[in-house]
Amino acid sequence: MAAPRATKRPKFASGAAPPQRGEDDYVPGNIVEIELFNFMTYDRLVCCPGPRLNLVVGPNGSGKSSLVCAIALGLAGDPSILGRASSVGAFVKRGEVAGHVKISLRGDTADDKICVTRKIDTKNKSEWLLNGATVTKKEVIDVIKKFNIQVNNLTQFLPQDRVSEFAKLSPIQLLEETEKAVGDPDLPIQHRQLVERSKELKAFEVAIRQNEQTLNNLKALNAEQERDVERVRLRDNLLRKAESMKKKVPWLKYDMMKKEFIEVIQEKEKIAKQEMEEAARVWEDSKGPIDKLKKHKATHTSNIKKISGQVNQNMDNRHKVMDHDLKLNAELKATFDEMDDLKKQEKSRQRRILKTKEDLAAAEKELEDLQPYELPKAEMAQLTDQIARISVEIKNLKAERNAMESQLAREEESLRRCSDRLKEMESKNSKLLQALRSAGADKIIEAYHWVQANKKNLRQEVYGPVLLEVNVQDKLHATYLEDHVPNYLWKSFITLDASDRDYIAREMKQYGIPVLNYLVREGTRRRPLNITPEMEQLGIYSRLDQVFQAPDTVKDVLISQAGLDDSYIGTDETHRRADEVSKLGIYDFWTPDNHYRWSKSRYSGYMSAFVDAIHPSRLFKSNLDVSGIEDLRLQKEDHVTNIEGMREAIKTLHRKQRQLEDEEANIHRQKEEIINAMRYHKKTREEIQRRVDIKKRILKDISREDDVESSTRKLVNQVAKINDERFHAMIKLKDLLTEAVALKWSHTEKNMTLIELDTKVCH
Repeated sequence: MAAPRATKRPKFASGAAPPQRGEDDYVPGNIVEIELFNFMTYDRLVCCPGPRLNLVVGPNGSGKSSLVCAIALGLAGDPSILGRASSVGAFVKRGEVAGHVKISLRGDTADDKICVTRKIDTKNKSEWLLNGATVTKKEVIDVIKKFNIQVNNLTQFLPQDRVSEFAKLSPIQLLEETEKAVGDPDLPIQHRQLVERSKELKAFEVAIRQNEQTLNNLKALNAEQERDVERVRLRDNLLRKAESMKKKVPWLKYDMMKKEFIEVIQEKEKIAKQEMEEAARVWEDSKGPIDKLKKHKATHTSNIKKISGQVNQNMDNRHKVMDHDLKLNAELKATFDEMDDLKKQEKSRQRRILKTKEDLAAAEKELEDLQPYELPKAEMAQLTDQIARISVEIKNLKAERNAMESQLAREEESLRRCSDRLKEMESKNSKLLQALRSAGADKIIEAYHWVQANKKNLRQEVYGPVLLEVNVQDKLHATYLEDHVPNYLWKSFITLDASDRDYIAREMKQYGIPVLNYLVREGTRRRPLNITPEMEQLGIYSRLDQVFQAPDTVKDVLISQAGLDDSYIGTDETHRRADEVSKLGIYDFWTPDNHYRWSKSRYSGYMSAFVDAIHPSRLFKSNLDVSGIEDLRLQKEDHVTNIEGMREAIKTLHRKQRQLEDEEANIHRQKEEIINAMRYHKKTREEIQRRVDIKKRILKDISREDDVESSTRKLVNQVAKINDERFHAMIKLKDLLTEAVALKWSHTEKNMTLIELDTKVCH
C-alpha cells in the first residue's frame, strides 16, 4: 500500500496570518488620508481613500499622477521608481521653495492612526516625521515594512511611467514579485529552495544515467582486458623458459673447455718438470769457478764506490771554495763603490753647506725688512654697521615685495573668476543650460557635452536640448510657450534615426534626460494660421506655433507633443470677453494675465473651464541682468588696473632690492679686501720665518754628517782583509784540484778491472 501523501504547505506560516478587516472595513496599513502641500500641480490637497477599490478619474493634466507620486515618495520610495525625475526637488511646485506629503495609515485598531510626513525642498533635502516627531528614514521604512507595503514592487505599486517595464517582466519574474507582494516572507525563500532542489534533482538524474552507462562500458572493457592478461601471462612464462635455456648453453660450453684445458696443462707441466731437472744437474757442475769470480768482483765494486764517494766530497769542497771566492769578490767591489760614493758625498756636502748659509742669510734679511701690519678696526666697524643697515632694508623690501606678490596673485585670481563669470553670463547656451539645471535637470550640462563630443558616432543630425534650439523674440510669448510645453520636452534630445536614439538613450539613463525619435512623414503639412474677423474682434492675433523660430524637426515635435497649433494668443480684450471665445471653437488661449482652457468629458460631454494664472518665465530669461554684466566689466577693469599698478610697484621694489644688494656686495668686497690684506701679511711673515727655521735645521743636519777621511780608512782596511781571504781560498782550491785528479785516475783503473771480471763471469 502506498504511503499516505504529505499534506499541502499551509497558505500562511505561523505568525504570518493574513490581516483581517476591522469594523470600519479597513485593513491595518490601508491609506486613510493623503495631504499634499506645494506638491507638483497642487497648492494644497486633502484626500481620504476608501477601504476598498478607489478610482481617481479626470482629464489629462488634472493631477491624477501627482497622487501616485505622492504615495510613492511619502512611503519612503526613491524618485527613480516613478520614472519621472531623479531628485525629490523636482516634485516641489514651480515657484515654491518647499512642500510636504503626509500619508496617514490605519493602525491595528480603528482609532490607531500612523501619520508619515515627508518634507521636501528644491535643494533635494528630505525631513521625516512619524506622528509629528522627527525620525530617520530607516525608522519610517521599518514601519512601512511592518504592513508589507512595497512601493518598489511593480505587482503591488505600478506607476504609469513604468507600465512598459512591467510588461517586459517574464512570467517567472512576475511570480517572484507576486510572492513578495503577498506578504508571507517565507514564500520567496521556499520558492528559491524549490527551484534549487529541482535543479539538483535533474542534475542527479543526469549523473545517474551517465554513471550507469560508464559502468556498463567499463565492465565490457574489463572482460576484454582479462582475456588479454591471460595471453600475456602465457607468453611471459614461455619467454622466461627460453631465457633460462639461453643462460645454460654457455655453462655447458664452459665445462667442456675447462676439462680440455686441465688435460693440456697437466701434460705441459710434466714436460717442463723434466727439463728443469736436467738444467739443475748442469748448473751444479759449473757453480764453483763462478763464485770465486763474483767474490773478487764484489771487492772491486766496494773499492769503486769508496773512490766515487771521495770524488763527490772533493767536488762539493771545490764548489764551496768557489762560492766563497765569488762572495768575497762582490764584497770587494761594493767596498770600492762605497769609497767612490764617499768622495762624491763630500763634494756635495760642501756645496750644500755653502748654499744653505746663503739662503739662510737672505731669509733673515727678508724677515728683518718686513714691516708690521695693523688691522684698521675703525674702518672694519663702520663697514659692519653699513652691512647690517643694508641687510635690514633688504629684508623689509623682500617682505613688502612678497606681500605685494601675494596681493597680486589674489588680484589675478579675482580677475580670472570675474572674466569666467562674465563670459558665462554673456553665453546664451550656458545660460539656457543653467536654467534647465535650476529647473530640475541636474545633469543636463554633462549630457549636452557628451552629445557634442560623440556627434561623430551618429548617423544623422541630433537636436537638443530643445530649449537651446528655440528662439523667441517676445518675452510674453516666451512665457506662454514655456508654461504650455511640458517640462520634459525642454530638456529632451531629438534624433532622426532609431539607432541614434538607442545609442544616446543608453547614455542618457545615467543623466535622467529623455530622448525622442522623430519620424519624417512625407506629405505632412502644418495647419496654416487663419485669423478670422471674429477672432480679431475678440483680440486674438496669433497662435503659439507662430511666435518662435526653431529647426523644422524641433518645431514639428513641439507641435505634435504639446498641441501648439491649437493654442491661440490674445490681448486684454480677449481676457474681458473670454466667454465668447469658446463659441468660436477655440478651447485653449492665452492673455497677458491668464491661460484659459476648456475640456470636454468623454462620458457626459460636459465642458469644464480652467483658468490658470501665468507665471513669469524661468527658462527664457533673455534679459541678461545688464547691470550685473556692467558691474562685472567695471570690476574687471579695476582688477586689470590694480594688477598693472602692482606689477609696476613690484618691479620698482625689485630694482631697489637689486641696488641695495649691489651696495651690500661692494661693502662686503671692501671688508674682504682688508681681511685678505691682513691674512696675506700674516701668511708672508709666517712663510719667511718657516724658511729661516728650515735652513737652520738643514745646516745643522749637514754639519752632523760623518767625517769622510775616517770612513775612507775603514774601507781601505776592509779591502785588505778581503784580499787576504781570497788568497787563502785560491790555495785551498789548488789542493782540491790535485786531489781530484788522483781520485779520478784510481777510479778509472778499478772500473777497468771490474769490467774484465764481468766478462769472465759471463763466459
